[in-house]
Amino acid sequence: MLETLSEHGCFGGVQGYYRHASPAIGLDMRFSVFVPPQASKGSPLPVLFYLAGLTCTEETFMIKAGAQRVAAELGVILVASDTSPRGAGIVGESDSWDFGVGAGFYLDATQSPWSRHYRMESYVVDDLRRAVLGNFPADPQRMGIFGHSMGGHGALTLALRHRDVYRSVSAFAPIAAPINCPWGQKAFSHYLGADQQAWKQHDASELMRALQTPFPQGILIDQGLADKFLAEQLCPEAFESACQQAAQPLTLRRHEGYDHGYYFIASFVEDHLRFHHRILTA
Repeated sequence: MLETLSEHGCFGGVQGYYRHASPAIGLDMRFSVFVPPQASKGSPLPVLFYLAGLTCTEETFMIKAGAQRVAAELGVILVASDTSPRGAGIVGESDSWDFGVGAGFYLDATQSPWSRHYRMESYVVDDLRRAVLGNFPADPQRMGIFGHSMGGHGALTLALRHRDVYRSVSAFAPIAAPINCPWGQKAFSHYLGADQQAWKQHDASELMRALQTPFPQGILIDQGLADKFLAEQLCPEAFESACQQAAQPLTLRRHEGYDHGYYFIASFVEDHLRFHHRILTA
């Protein structure tokens, strides 16, 4: 059952915040949805799932990105999930800003004690998708996914791992090769254990190398060149190389003067929505 926490009129549509029980997580989860005014016509609409970055919540994108205006114009539903379980009660889960609470990395943990509740891949792909389809006028055949930083990692990996679910994918400053960066190594070693072959199944660059043109209509990535995390944590060149190897069309735009924050996302979010809309309505 879906619990409505709040709803607000927004650009002729409705911006809402909700809570529901997640079988995959074993706890209640929160998410947000923007429903554009075209929903009143009764036809199912394309839907974009947004995955946020470290420390963010289901509110961050909806408050900071300014995406609703364009979504209202295009007739696209926007969905944003939380970034981890809340209230799991695991010792140490709140000790680090880049691991545990707010840092679920959009995978299903296999290592105790994380494996009981930290199952964000199953949550996003199954539970959240079912909640959206069951309660909002979303078209299951026209779903895209995008995200930022850790969420960009999640968008790329979930799209590549679930190509039957998502028809379009894009990212802002994604963690593109997590097995080779400190954030990814910290998360994967705790959530997935020591087997680095298991890590590769959640690394966008490694996944892409094993495929052949998985998204023929292209992938869009924006990266700020003033991003303080670019060199050590993000590694877009690894994903760029993997796409070349996989014959995957990729538009990787590098922007002088832009950092890792939401001013950067707000500057280019319209391009991403129009990119997805073009593919999902083709």
